Amino acid sequence: MPTTYTPRDMLAKLISFETVSDRSNLDLIDFTERYLSEWGITSERIPDETGQKASLHARIGPDADGGVVLSAHTDVVPVTGQKWSQDPFTAWEENSRFYGRGASDMKGFAATVLSKVPDFLQADLKRPIHIALSYDEEVGCFGAPPLAKAILASGTRPAFAIVGEPTNMKVVTGHKGITVLKTTVTGHPAHSSQLHRGVSAISAAARLITWLDQQTAHNRSNADPDSLFEPPYTTLHCGTITGGQAANITAQTCEFMTDIRMLPGESANGWVDAYRAFASQSVLPDMRAIAPDCDIVIDVLASVPGLREETDGAAEVTARQITGDNGQHVVVYATEGGIFQEHGLSTVVCGPGSIDQAHQPDEYIDLRELDRCAEFLDRLCEKLSENKH
Repeated sequence: MPTTYTPRDMLAKLISFETVSDRSNLDLIDFTERYLSEWGITSERIPDETGQKASLHARIGPDADGGVVLSAHTDVVPVTGQKWSQDPFTAWEENSRFYGRGASDMKGFAATVLSKVPDFLQADLKRPIHIALSYDEEVGCFGAPPLAKAILASGTRPAFAIVGEPTNMKVVTGHKGITVLKTTVTGHPAHSSQLHRGVSAISAAARLITWLDQQTAHNRSNADPDSLFEPPYTTLHCGTITGGQAANITAQTCEFMTDIRMLPGESANGWVDAYRAFASQSVLPDMRAIAPDCDIVIDVLASVPGLREETDGAAEVTARQITGDNGQHVVVYATEGGIFQEHGLSTVVCGPGSIDQAHQPDEYIDLRELDRCAEFLDRLCEKLSENKH
């Protein structure tokens, strides 16, 4: 007989795989492939360029259009420097809470979906369920685009996607996008007593960072007071900076990291182009007037689109019918939802647990959230078993 799991048993199993983003997730993928194979389900592995990570796609039900993608990422954030009361990769239960790295973000959803595989198989599905597990969500959503392409190339086109990030099973119809930049400034070293002969990379970086702050201030002053987002505007933020050799030498190099958190519908390319234009037209000429070897290089390390609210989207309509949630909910963190939507699929974010516990020491999920997710999947299965009219 194939192995069966309760949601909490499956969650304990998934937590046991140390799928921190800087490590391979293949042990978890291997386990999932074997588990699905026991139930007669063929899955497709979509590896990354290194072969050390992979996404997984499996279809349950008929070879037909109109199904649903149930999406979850397999990677988790590090535990380094956090104070856990127990081993973060050995799940434990206490006071109706289930603890472990990834319990809330977001192995709880993946575990509930996988535990429901026997029920999916027993249902008389008229439209299929696509299980989609990705890699590297936490560091830039790098696994989702090739996974979405693989699903759409598999021969059946889903009608919508549900991304199971922790929302306490509320229906989230919008989130901000994110673009991560690395700016490398090359100045010209000179003794600080001869400042006119040198170009400080740090001073040039300060001008660039000031521009970023000014854009955020401009966005704040022009924010839509009716926006559901908090804050209700796009932010441009410098998170880390390094540079310089000594107090009495003009800095030859300076490097800093920036993230841009964009409102849905705003163009990441538009912000990056404006930033590059300021660097090349307003900052770099002053630097090169002193030393022609100066430079500013801006690299885009990751870019994830926002999730836009849809008008009568299949994902929202279905999720609201199942949950009874008619509230308006958006989140400011990015998910893979914007990627599925960008690939033409109606998408919402709806999953068990709270984002308040994500990335925290002693991360947990309330067991009632797993039960609510299981009920949601049961009702979703019923809807996919109905004949279309």
